Amino acid sequence: MRHDASRTTPHHPRRRSVLRHGAAGTIGLTLWMNNGLLQAQDKRLVIRDPGGPYAEGFGAAFYKPFREATGIEIVPATGQHQPTAFIKTMVETKSYTWDMAHVSRDVHDALLGMGYLETLNLDATLRDLPAPYRAATYAGVDVVGSVLAYRSDRMPAGKAPRSFADLWDLTGFPGRRALRRNPMETLEYALLADGVSPAQLYPLDVDRAFRALERVKKEIAVWWTSGAQTSQLLKSGEVDFCPTWNARAQVVADEGTPVSIMWSQHLFTTEGWIIPKGSPRADLCREFIKFATDAKRQAEFTKNLAYGPTLPKAYDFVDAKRARTFPAHPENARGGIEWDVGYWAKNRDAVTERFNAWVTT
Repeated sequence: MRHDASRTTPHHPRRRSVLRHGAAGTIGLTLWMNNGLLQAQDKRLVIRDPGGPYAEGFGAAFYKPFREATGIEIVPATGQHQPTAFIKTMVETKSYTWDMAHVSRDVHDALLGMGYLETLNLDATLRDLPAPYRAATYAGVDVVGSVLAYRSDRMPAGKAPRSFADLWDLTGFPGRRALRRNPMETLEYALLADGVSPAQLYPLDVDRAFRALERVKKEIAVWWTSGAQTSQLLKSGEVDFCPTWNARAQVVADEGTPVSIMWSQHLFTTEGWIIPKGSPRADLCREFIKFATDAKRQAEFTKNLAYGPTLPKAYDFVDAKRARTFPAHPENARGGIEWDVGYWAKNRDAVTERFNAWVTT
């Protein structure tokens, strides 16, 4: 049902009565807006997402259905991969380019530590999310795997990488390599390649990681800076090996490019919804999050985006073959290592400064 401001009045006793008795879902949201909390000029929400397959998947699963149900247009805005500083500036200047955002858990944790997030106040809505996927200021949407993707048509006969040590093996696995121009995940790859066991990975031995990186630095053809860039690198064949996020590799494989994913030693974390502190449309953002925290809607985005949903019930609505491309699938999860967002929340600035100096010398 679409919201039509010309046919409603701000103080309708019947509407107040319905809301008072706990109307839910689409009808409740529409009546809530008719009750004067949303003005005609506010019939849109700007939501940051990473673009590409996210915009397509979230558009089909959340944005379009929300508009159809409420008349509220969702305007997706693609931002930098780690928008911590951008959101911090928005809050401090009270100039809100985005009403809310989809971010990685480490970005959430960093902003939370700064006091720059709104409390969601959605305990009842989020109770079906597993505890690691939610917080008072965070609603997890998808589970992301950081994997080694490779061009299967370029591998030595009968061979495929089985660990990050193979990415460091320049003789046994020749070819052009890419690495992320960011210490996060890149240092983990280096330590795994150097023989550190997953159980001993954190806290990171930063000195050892840089020594391992030094061994392959001259062989890195591309230091990439965005997920979309990795998809293009793999699709064009500019590189043969490229650590990236699994959905960025899967979308290329789905198009028919001979790209495969190494699931052993993949790092996994979540991404989810946040509301910047002071966002003028925070209440409407909460209604959107309630709408999007739905098993069938989460299952819908996986048709475009190969990240596993955070609601366990969503797997009931996902094709079994498609589910095998998700980090949380049991066969893939066996090789997974939980990415320590707490470590990076505390150490990101110092390690990033050192990494940036190292990569440019």
